[in-house]
Amino acid sequence: MVADFRNIAFQELEFSPNINCISGNNGEGKTNLLDAVWYLSMTKSAFSSSDRFNFRYGTGAFSISGRYLMENGLESRFAVRADAGGEKRFLRDDKPYGRISEHIGVLPIVMVSPADISLVSESGEERRKFVNSVLSQMDREYLAAVQQYNRLLMQRNRMLKGQSVDRDLLAVFDARMAGYADYIHKCRRQFAADIAPIVSGYYGELSGGRESVDISYRSDLDAGTLDEILAGTADRDMALRYTTAGVHRDDFVFGMDGYPIRRCGSQGQQKSFLVSLKFAQYDIMKKCYGYAPTLLLDDVFDKLDMKRIANLLAMVTGNDFGQIFITDSNKVRMASLVDSLTEDRAYFECSGGCFVRQ
Repeated sequence: MVADFRNIAFQELEFSPNINCISGNNGEGKTNLLDAVWYLSMTKSAFSSSDRFNFRYGTGAFSISGRYLMENGLESRFAVRADAGGEKRFLRDDKPYGRISEHIGVLPIVMVSPADISLVSESGEERRKFVNSVLSQMDREYLAAVQQYNRLLMQRNRMLKGQSVDRDLLAVFDARMAGYADYIHKCRRQFAADIAPIVSGYYGELSGGRESVDISYRSDLDAGTLDEILAGTADRDMALRYTTAGVHRDDFVFGMDGYPIRRCGSQGQQKSFLVSLKFAQYDIMKKCYGYAPTLLLDDVFDKLDMKRIANLLAMVTGNDFGQIFITDSNKVRMASLVDSLTEDRAYFECSGGCFVRQ
């Protein structure tokens, strides 16, 4: 059930456990439905940093709920309600969570969308957010470490902006942050090492082996522990009045044939890389959980030629994927491709935030 979320006034739908195809013109609400599914897993929108952008026009609250039957035996109803006053409640079988973060990882999910291009074109912050999203679903200790590190970082920066800075107190912050930073650094380094060959393999399948791609991880902590590094940057931090080194400056470099893909990759090559990256994420999460996450493919055929589209769908149906949601403005194209691969699918037509099963 979705009520007053984006342009969806009220909708109750029953989905196929296999492939769900959602068609409709641009701007009708296809992506909003996928975002509602994402929200129930990740406790926030995939696209909006603030819930005020998620309220349907003229309303001051929205609610989303769904009943899940997972491969691991989990069978529960999950619900969220958020209002304009800033209150947000997450419930599992009508019982509220003590902390909303406890829900992260209960319903594993992966999304591929046009917004992913920011992972290539924007700053390292976008790539850190992506990696945090993946690792937080699989590792509660990692999620807690990121939350604690960011809290201490904010306090340290607030102190650096003050009239005078106590170096001894600064050193205390550095020591407290170091343990969290070390765990974050270790997890991110392992993640980059694990995902790089899987991305390369998927990209080869999708592109026909025309180019090679790679991922590398860069961090200030490659040079030592955080407290050692911050001791060396203390004077600069006090002069600039913010923390200039740490895992909050980490980056992941996406390469193609030895060059940054953001500079040398075409739109189709970048899209192929991003799809490969998300499918590799899917593989890693599936191995961690022991069952398949939900997969959301939003407008995934855009900027791909027909050969790559055919390769993409062959990958989806040939790798034991679980429940899949696919959106496309071209209903005929989607039906012709999906019908040739499986009979276990459901079609929904979207118009003005309303969805009708075909």
